[in-house]
Amino acid sequence: MEFAEAIDIVGRTIEVVGIAAIVLGIAASTTRWLFHIRIPTAYHDYRRSLGRALLLGLELLVAADIIRTVTTTASWESVGVLGVIVLIRTVLSWSITLEVEGRFPWQKEGH
Repeated sequence: MEFAEAIDIVGRTIEVVGIAAIVLGIAASTTRWLFHIRIPTAYHDYRRSLGRALLLGLELLVAADIIRTVTTTASWESVGVLGVIVLIRTVLSWSITLEVEGRFPWQKEGH
């Protein structure tokens, strides 16, 4: 097995873990919400839990993209595509953090 092939497998594995984090997070959050639906804060807790699962999954997917693009197909076009993907996922991550925590990631808690 060559280095590029091994790195591609690592990148794909991290992608699968990222997708699993999102899917399992949604399933766990939804299950928890259904059992606590009558609690007044259940919906808010559900949204926070979903947001955390999405954030974790997005971080893993960005890491997988970086690993696979930089180490295997480092052309200007692939780096440009990677930049756009990372930018889109970063904006999504910021908006999810704002929605879940009520602040941007760079702001201190309580402000």
